[in-house]
Amino acid sequence: MGQADINVEQDREALAQAHAKGPISVLGTYIRLSGPGWLQSAITLGGGSLAGALFLGILGGTSMLWLQLMAIIMGVVMLSAISYVTLSSGERPFKAINTHINPVLGWGWLVATGMANMIWCMPQFSLCYEALEKNLAVGKVGSSLGAKLGVSAVILIVASIVVVLNSHRGMAAKIFDWLLKALVGMIVICFFGVTIYLSRQGVLDWGSIFSGFLPDFSQWTYPTGKVEQLIQDLPQADADFWVPRVVKAQRAVMIGAAATAVGINMTFLMPYAMLQRGWNKTFRGLARFDLATGMAVPYVLVTTCVVIAAAQAFHATPPNTEFMSSDPATFYSSKTFKGAQVALLARIDSKVKDFKMDAGDGKTQDAKFSELTEVQFAAVAKMAKLPEAEKLIASSMVKRNAFTLSSSLAPLLGKKVAIYVFGVGVFAMGLSTIIILMLINGFVFCEAVGKSQGGPLFIIGCLVAGVSGAIWPLVWDGPAKLWLAILTSSFGMMLLPIAYITFFMMMNSKTLMGDEKPKGASMVTWNVLMGISVLGALGAAATAIWDKASHPVAGPLVIGVGISYLVLVVFGFIYKARKKAA
Repeated sequence: MGQADINVEQDREALAQAHAKGPISVLGTYIRLSGPGWLQSAITLGGGSLAGALFLGILGGTSMLWLQLMAIIMGVVMLSAISYVTLSSGERPFKAINTHINPVLGWGWLVATGMANMIWCMPQFSLCYEALEKNLAVGKVGSSLGAKLGVSAVILIVASIVVVLNSHRGMAAKIFDWLLKALVGMIVICFFGVTIYLSRQGVLDWGSIFSGFLPDFSQWTYPTGKVEQLIQDLPQADADFWVPRVVKAQRAVMIGAAATAVGINMTFLMPYAMLQRGWNKTFRGLARFDLATGMAVPYVLVTTCVVIAAAQAFHATPPNTEFMSSDPATFYSSKTFKGAQVALLARIDSKVKDFKMDAGDGKTQDAKFSELTEVQFAAVAKMAKLPEAEKLIASSMVKRNAFTLSSSLAPLLGKKVAIYVFGVGVFAMGLSTIIILMLINGFVFCEAVGKSQGGPLFIIGCLVAGVSGAIWPLVWDGPAKLWLAILTSSFGMMLLPIAYITFFMMMNSKTLMGDEKPKGASMVTWNVLMGISVLGALGAAATAIWDKASHPVAGPLVIGVGISYLVLVVFGFIYKARKKAA
């Protein structure tokens, strides 16, 4: 028996003794042994969750706090389900799906996870680089291609060392757990501090914040927050113009924010992280506790604090004095103009399609303004004269860089310290996500060829994801970015409800679960909770795919891939039925 096996036996004995002593002892043991849930927290607290929470706060204020809470609860339910199935059956999920459910579902789950790992690693490297360039080492890292690749190489080396630590059980694995908990804790503290400061200043309406946790499904079809009030105060004709545009932006933000709670690759991570640690059905209670405290609580705390800070700083608030000016030249010089011009041009019914006014191209705003044609000048003048309420609505739909949030820390820490602290938090987000994406890809590579976890193949899989992310300046900054984002997010969103349905079927499979299959009230509870989660994922996936399908080039490809996969799933079930009959 190796040291790893001895450690697992010791953990089992510790759990048994804790249960004999009572709840307090169980709680302490759970806290000490927790781990896989913190892995989930490290991946879900990335650039996507930061951007999603930021846009929720800007567009809807605190009225949509319920969304991320509901998304993470549904995610915890499904991750608890696959954990229960894995720990009860002792089978590796990929093999179990192929054997007992449908091989097309199993391979689709594995391929989609691998794709997501390699592609979504790119923006995490980009996020780390931006944190260094804009916050932690301003003017020192450089903006050339070579500088970006060099910084990314260093980040890759650090992440690889941490991943190797995790591949060795014992003290190395404990150090890995401590490091992840420290990174997650750092992220939570950074954003929690902002909320505490704002609360002490008396600027937060806690009644409104708590009411934001109550689900409001009308937000799917009608504006919310202060933007709703701004629209209601407009003449009916003007309100009719803004409502569909705000709702479309609001819906996209809701889907994007919900999608960051649990992704397709997270469903792969949890069961294999537990199996790697040698857990079995003795650890089922620990697994649920781990998901609730290690994943759900940090995610809800961080995203709630970001939404509150963004809502206070940006929701229905003038972005700058220039944008609110009625003077055409001043209005045109605003940094917000570029993001808002498309909606405002449609508002004044102008035939001018594009001003080509990219910021930072070496020209001054005054010089650009002087180059406008007579028709363009007239359009800018009309937009500048629009009511302030309509300008606020237009600015609320402009996506902001996540680093603009650092300004919300300034009153608490001072401008210079705020920029540094925010950079540390964001860098920790990116680095922890990179580490976990690499780790998941190692699991994927081993499962694809039927090898046990660990060893050279596991390291190769980790490095494939890491190297794919480190070359982001060559891919993610180029024209392929849109294609990669659309295809991967669409395929991953399609596979998420399919993965949820698969877990539902696994939980109800007598051949897989045997005597460990839940019965009576327990089975009803599992099925109701999983059914709600499946329906929620199906609704979000259908809407997201519908929106992506409108893309003139990628849309048909997305639809084609989706239909082709569903056809293969049907043939997979036919194959399983015939094999069973034979």
